[in-house]
Amino acid sequence: MKLHIVARGKIGRCAEADLIKRYARRINWPFQISELPDVGGKAPSLPPGTITIGLDERGVVLGSAELAQQLGDWRDDGVREARFLIGAADGLTNEERASATLLPSSTWTMPRKPSGLQRAMVS
Repeated sequence: MKLHIVARGKIGRCAEADLIKRYARRINWPFQISELPDVGGKAPSLPPGTITIGLDERGVVLGSAELAQQLGDWRDDGVREARFLIGAADGLTNEERASATLLPSSTWTMPRKPSGLQRAMVS
């Protein structure tokens, strides 16, 4: 199963770009990042067998182990792509929320400018 992050903004050129690259190297599954402008732009088409995961501050709380189990279950059920949607500063659009198979809380996401504590944790 391919993991595909579709993010609004410049995720590959943000303050956390090195951290993103480091974690991307750890992923054992096929992996892709697609960037969209903060407003507008067209998301890559959805191939058959794709589920959408919208990271949303109002979503359900889901731990890492639960997410890993869910991804494994989807993979075993024949899902070909798990697409993670990351919104712009204002979050996901109503349309993006409605299209998601799963809406976990976006507490996994990091702000554009990490606080001193977050910078210390990353270093």
